[in-house]
Formats: sequence, C-alpha cells, structure tokens
Amino acid sequence: MVKKKFLIAGHTATVFSAADNTDCPVIYTHIPNEEAAAVAALLKGTNAILVSVEQIDWNCDLTPWPAPGVFRNQGDFVGGADAYLNELTEHIVPAVEAQLGFIPSFRAIAGYSLAGLFAVYALYRTDIFQHAATISGALWYDGFLDFMKKNGPKRLPERVYFSLGDREKASRNPRLAAVEDCTAEAEKLIRGLGTETILEMNPGNHFMNVPERIEKGLRWLLNQPGKD
Repeated sequence: MVKKKFLIAGHTATVFSAADNTDCPVIYTHIPNEEAAAVAALLKGTNAILVSVEQIDWNCDLTPWPAPGVFRNQGDFVGGADAYLNELTEHIVPAVEAQLGFIPSFRAIAGYSLAGLFAVYALYRTDIFQHAATISGALWYDGFLDFMKKNGPKRLPERVYFSLGDREKASRNPRLAAVEDCTAEAEKLIRGLGTETILEMNPGNHFMNVPERIEKGLRWLLNQPGKD
C-alpha cells in the first residue's frame, strides 16, 4: 500500500494507493486518518486510490446550513459546507490529482455520519463526482430531505451507496431516531432519478465495525466485491 501526504489549503490529504496503473478511480473521504488507513488495508487487492482529507471541522465544514446540535457538549451545527466544498473542488482535488499525474477513471466521494451527509450534499453542489457513498450518514439533518426534493444533482450520479446499522433508529433522540426513514427516502429520491443505488442494513448501532462498513460501500462503488 503506497501512502503519501500533501498539505493543501490548510488540510492534509493522505493518499492510499492500491492501484497498479493510472486507469483507476479516486475516492475522496472525510474520516479520521486511522480509520482511513484501516479502510485502505481492507481494500487491498482493489485497483483504486483512497484519499483521506484531514483538519476538518465536522460541525462546520460538513453541514449544509445552521442547525441545533444533538449533543450538549458538541455545540450547534454551523453550516459551512459550501465554503469547504469550494476548497475541496477548487484546491484539494486539483492538487491531489496533479500529484497523481492522471485523470481518474471516475471520481467518488464517501463518508460516515456527518461526512456521509456531506457526500450526498456535494452531489447537489458540484458536478465533479460520478459516484458517492453515505455510510450511516446523517440524512436526518434538519431540512435535508426537503432540500433534496426541491433540488437536483449538478450531474446525474452513476452509483450511490447507502447503508445503516439496523439499531441506529433506536436512539432516544427523535432527530437521530428518524435516520432509517430519512435514509430510505433519500435513496428512493436518487434512485428515482435513474441512478443505480442500494440501501444495505448492517447489524448494530452507529459505531460498530466502521472501517468494514466503509469498505463494503466502497467495494460496491468499485463493483469489486470482497471475499466472503
């Protein structure tokens, strides 16, 4: 596994490469670097490049508009996704791919929790991603389904992967408890556009087997199933 780090626009982009040629996809993620390294190891044998972007303020950079927080000690959501998405598309992605020295066969964005929300939101704000994966994505976010219903993606994505833990809806917080219904509705909306989608349920709550769940989603985007 080849690993390189680049400092771009105040963010560290770590590139994990399992590819053996330049005819391969690049997948951009916003997950902690330790989890990204675990995912990259699980993806061994695939012809793909995984890029993990760090120095992210999750409550600001990954949220589409201001909203109340869900946990008292973590503050409210700021709604800075548009500003960060501009950094990602105008600076980070071009710089990474200049270092790679080729144009990817396709470009994907993937994320977990708020980063999964951001992955779907990005489809509606930029046309540079052909595929996306939202794993335990925060699609319960206030007003997000209405946003999806009133707007369309900037380009029709080819494949979008959705997954959840089957116990996530058991939260005592009513906003979080809506996640399964909201995810199913979001998947239905994107599938209705003509995009190939899937919604997979995994055993457990929001915090179980995170790298393995992400790997599962990325392999579906790559159409490269894992070994049972």
